Amino acid sequence: MEKQIEFLAIGDIATEPFIRITDAEANCDLQGEHCKICFRFGEKVPYESALVCNAVGNSPNVAVGVRKLGINSSLISYVGDDLVGRQNIESLMKDNVNVDYMKIVPGMESNYHYVLWYASERTILVKHTEFPYSFSQDVPEAKWVYLSSLASNSTDYHKEILEYLIKFPDTKLALQPGTFQIKLGLEVLKEIYERTEILFCNFVEAQRILETEEVDKVKLITSLHSLGPKNIVMTDGLKGAYAYDGSNVWFVPVYSTDAYESTGAGDAFASAMLSALILEKDLQEALKWGPINSMSVVSEIGAQKGLLSREKLEDYLSNAPESYKVIKII
Repeated sequence: MEKQIEFLAIGDIATEPFIRITDAEANCDLQGEHCKICFRFGEKVPYESALVCNAVGNSPNVAVGVRKLGINSSLISYVGDDLVGRQNIESLMKDNVNVDYMKIVPGMESNYHYVLWYASERTILVKHTEFPYSFSQDVPEAKWVYLSSLASNSTDYHKEILEYLIKFPDTKLALQPGTFQIKLGLEVLKEIYERTEILFCNFVEAQRILETEEVDKVKLITSLHSLGPKNIVMTDGLKGAYAYDGSNVWFVPVYSTDAYESTGAGDAFASAMLSALILEKDLQEALKWGPINSMSVVSEIGAQKGLLSREKLEDYLSNAPESYKVIKII
C-alpha cells in the first residue's frame, strides 16, 4: 500500500446507459433557460441508440481525468457484489486508477443511472444506493483529496472524512458538492467548506448552495468564498467560467462552442484545473486548462471518452486562438 497518495477521489460510482432520444422537445423560457424535456404522455417514445458507460460519476470521472493527465490517482467508492460493480472496477483498472480502497458490499446493488440524451444536453435519472459508508482512518496521507457526490445517508461519513483531513493538515481538499451534499446544507458541512482549498460548482449550484436567486456572478463567488474555501471556481456553461482567490476575480471563455453531448464537462474542467495545480501551475494558468478538457469531453459521448492526455491538452493550449485568455475582472 502507498506511503502517500498523490490524488484521492471520494464519491459515488455508477454505470450509465446513454439513451439518445430524437422524438421529444425542449420547452424553455423567453431567455432560453430553465428548459424542460417533454415527451408525449402515455405513448411509446422511440430512441435512436443506447451506449453503456461504466465507472462514471463526479469522483470517478475526475480520478480518471487526472490520471490521463499524468497524475497518480486513487478512488474510494462503493459497489455491490454484482456484475455492474465488477465492470466498474475493471474499467477503473483499465484506466490505471488505483482501486485498492474500493469497497464491495455483498447483497447490495451497484448504482445504475439512466441518461436521457436529447440534442447536446442530457437529463439523468439517478438512484443512489445507500451503502454503509465508513471511512477507514488507515488510508495513507493524500497530497490532494477530491470530494464529491454521495448519497443522502452520508452525514456521518462526511464527519469521518473531516477527521481524516484534520489528521493530515497538509492535505489539500477540492470540493465539488453533489445534489445530496447541497441538500445537507451549509451548517452540516460547515467545517468541510472551511477546510476546502478549492471549491468547484456551476452557476445554478452556487445559487443552491447559498439558497439565493442572486444572478451577479461576482457576488455569488465572493459569497461562496465567505464560507471558508480559499479558492472558488464557478462554471457557467457556454458563458465561460470564473475563479476567485480572495483578492482577484478571473474569467475565462469556453475554448469552443461546439458540443455533441454535454455530460462530464464540469468534471473534465475540475480534473484539468486540479492537475495543473498539482503540477504547481498558478490559478490563472490552471483556469486555462479547464475549458480545453471540457471542450474535448463534450465532443464525445459520455464523461470520460474525450478526456485528454497532458500532451494533447498542452498542444491545444499552445495553439489556442488569440481570444482565448484569462481576464482579470476585479
